[in-house]
Amino acid sequence: MGFGVLAAEGSRIRLLEAGAIRFPRGDDHTLKLRAIFRGTMAIIDRHLPDELAIEAQFFGKNVQSMLKLGRAQGVAIAAALQRDLSVVEYAPKRIKQSVTGNGNAAKEQVAAMLLSILRLSELPASTDATDAVAVAVCHHFANTGRGAQVTSRKGGTDWAAFVRNNPDRTS
Repeated sequence: MGFGVLAAEGSRIRLLEAGAIRFPRGDDHTLKLRAIFRGTMAIIDRHLPDELAIEAQFFGKNVQSMLKLGRAQGVAIAAALQRDLSVVEYAPKRIKQSVTGNGNAAKEQVAAMLLSILRLSELPASTDATDAVAVAVCHHFANTGRGAQVTSRKGGTDWAAFVRNNPDRTS
């Protein structure tokens, strides 16, 4: 399970920590849930955030995978509630739309925009961590009224229009 912690200072944001909670492959599912709960609690205790933003579950064909993901999300949410944090969920398309201006953006586009937005030279190696940072950035934009509002000349959204309309976020 990936995580990303941001510090917001006005409209500026800074990445404090990003990573992934990992566990041995052979572990029983309940042990993995315990690791997620404990890991989430440790991150909360280390950084004392105000809120937890999480990616909403998406629909897939594998019901067992969806159930396991839902349990993992529930455990992370329970950890936040244990520390009296509010919890907000964002759909995957909304996260991509907020970060890149395109709800169907590729992971590479999201990663490139995160580098620019956060003024980083590199992102965490874990794609789970990068996804979590995107959720955190989306949440920040939702709270500040920012986010990618892009309309191309054709009336749709596209990457080029986003770059053109957001030079401060692509430098």
